[in-house]
Amino acid sequence: MNVATIERQLNSVENTTNVSIAPQPTVFTNIYQNNINIAVWQRNLSSELTHEIETFLSDNPTFRKSISLSPETVREELDLATQRKLPKALVENIAQLVDMFCCLFDLKEVGLRLTALNNAMCPRFHVDHIPCRLVTTFHGNASQWLPNDKVDRTKLGHGNNGLPDETSGLYKQHSDIEQLYTGDVALLKGEAWAGNENLGIVHRSPATLPNETRLLMTLDFC
Repeated sequence: MNVATIERQLNSVENTTNVSIAPQPTVFTNIYQNNINIAVWQRNLSSELTHEIETFLSDNPTFRKSISLSPETVREELDLATQRKLPKALVENIAQLVDMFCCLFDLKEVGLRLTALNNAMCPRFHVDHIPCRLVTTFHGNASQWLPNDKVDRTKLGHGNNGLPDETSGLYKQHSDIEQLYTGDVALLKGEAWAGNENLGIVHRSPATLPNETRLLMTLDFC
């Protein structure tokens, strides 16, 4: 374990009841615990993969692709859907995550979305009405979220009375906001998970930096 990972663990909100964070992917199994609505695998992308992604984004700044695929066909489906544009190291990384997600939830197929973003896709805090979603940012700023004990859910949606998140009373101070790191892989439990009504993780897209292009991937139940 490197120093950066240790520091991130020490600065994490592991003591918050609804989050489980670890530098091993086995942390994903904790999403089945009733009190957990976000499980985060802290990982660092290799310099080789990071360089290949930067080159890919430079050549494909508006890349967007949404497809359904299975663990058995993920490599072939990605190559076919993208005309082999994706770096091989990225394809292998995605294939690993698809296999993990399907194994964890006993799925035969998943919906994959891989998107290059130059602005915040979902700039306001919200919850998703789905069972669970895998989210990872391969490049750029990563997603933000609020711990259960730091959010007033009555201020979500129309409850904000037209006010920005920062002044609506949704949270008290900016330091309440937690943020994933580039490369982290998170499972976000939504409102449609059995027994998780009114407890879906509250999250949003981060603001993008000037001249920054994010590369975001999500996996969903088909």
